[in-house]
Amino acid sequence: MKKIYFLSDAHLGTPFYKKTTQKDSTVIALPNKAVGARKPVSHEIERKLCRWLDQVKEDAEAIYLLGDLFDYWFDYKNVVPRGFTRFLGKISELTDAGIEVHFFIGNHDIWLTDYFEQECGMIVHRESLVKDFNGKKFFLAHGDGLGDDSRMFKFLRSLFHNKLCRKLFAGIHPRWTVAFAHSWSQHNRATGEMVEYLGEDKEHLVKFAKRHLKMAPNINFFVFGHRHIMLDLMISPACRVAILGDWIRYYSYGVYDGENFSLELFEAEE
Repeated sequence: MKKIYFLSDAHLGTPFYKKTTQKDSTVIALPNKAVGARKPVSHEIERKLCRWLDQVKEDAEAIYLLGDLFDYWFDYKNVVPRGFTRFLGKISELTDAGIEVHFFIGNHDIWLTDYFEQECGMIVHRESLVKDFNGKKFFLAHGDGLGDDSRMFKFLRSLFHNKLCRKLFAGIHPRWTVAFAHSWSQHNRATGEMVEYLGEDKEHLVKFAKRHLKMAPNINFFVFGHRHIMLDLMISPACRVAILGDWIRYYSYGVYDGENFSLELFEAEE
């Protein structure tokens, strides 16, 4: 079979990426040339992402984009955010060629209507998805809201998904909403989303996967984004949890060839 690719958390549109360091080298034994380096602006990451799409289209059966591809996205009735023409054009090229591209909403790009489906040919998912690939079952989700039982998180998530709140937010001019959204996004990265690996007993997504596996023991792979770490962890003899990393520090992605799943780094020539 052809390959299935998974990628998340490019956060296209953020002005600059902050300098970060990787303290826990036990998460996954892969080199990381991006760590500690000056982070590129969004256009550079967008170009690199397009080069990755050019590379994988040669053997891709489907591409699953597991959320937060955009640092902020809001579909107005007749307007969409400025920019991202390279990326959206490349996605349209792939879907026109018959390659399935699936887009999962994240916690930064929740507010979609039908633009990605109608204009770019993507298949949009607003909930988690279980898929069978060559006899192996994959549980796919961005990851926000899974395993985190804090009241504040539940309140904020319900607020962001509320239709009335969305309608009210849409009535504010974008000159204020876009700046506010990017400021909120930078705060999230500084206070939670880019915290290093917490350990198997403290990671919300790992704990969620273990609980869910008891109810659905036929799942072979849980694949998530959201946490900005690279993790490939066996939680049973027949089940693994993978967290895909990001395109801020790692330029990482997952690939399944019909037999094996692995996390990889994209290091194509500039």
